[in-house]
Amino acid sequence: MTNLHLIFDLDGTLIDTEKLYRKYWPMALRDYGYELSDERALLLRSLGRPFSPAQFKAWYGEDFDYNLVRARRKEYVENHINTFGLELRPGVKEVLPVLKEAGVDLSIATATDLERTTKYLEMTGINEYFSQIICATMVEKGKPAPDIYIYACEKLGASPSDCYAVEDAPNGVKSAHLAGLNVIFVPDQTEADEDIKSMLFANIPRIDKLPEVLPLFQ
Repeated sequence: MTNLHLIFDLDGTLIDTEKLYRKYWPMALRDYGYELSDERALLLRSLGRPFSPAQFKAWYGEDFDYNLVRARRKEYVENHINTFGLELRPGVKEVLPVLKEAGVDLSIATATDLERTTKYLEMTGINEYFSQIICATMVEKGKPAPDIYIYACEKLGASPSDCYAVEDAPNGVKSAHLAGLNVIFVPDQTEADEDIKSMLFANIPRIDKLPEVLPLFQ
């Protein structure tokens, strides 16, 4: 085992679920009489508590019932997954064995709760690769606050400077950057803007390009 730690976001980075949230947040809101633009749906990627409830109240008012609408969105997503299954992001299946074989420690830091994270990893057949699963429910604040990555490093007994976060969304990038990790961006729904680029250790088009930017493989 090396002292190199890779900490992956889950949704949109390892599994192809961000497109589902992008689709079903607007549908759930419409069920309760609200409209959500695609631009706003993209802002919700990896946005954890208390930031996500606060964002919805800023858009729709203090009386907005976040938990009610979120439960409907979860229902839509779960029905979709139960019907159509889950897909991995391109390159995930190929790169995880390479990283593991090289002795890299692999973990997950996600806004998804532990039960669903475990279920999704088992469904996609990649659960065996990860030593730790860190969920936003385990810390006070979710992404873009640094809490989840700080806690992940503590669990790993590793310095943030020895850890690399693999993220697909701006809120996740900000979280890892604030915690002091080296951030590798793998775009999903959008490319990195100038603000995000300044926070990155590397920007790669697909996750199976990871060995090209990690010191261990140089």
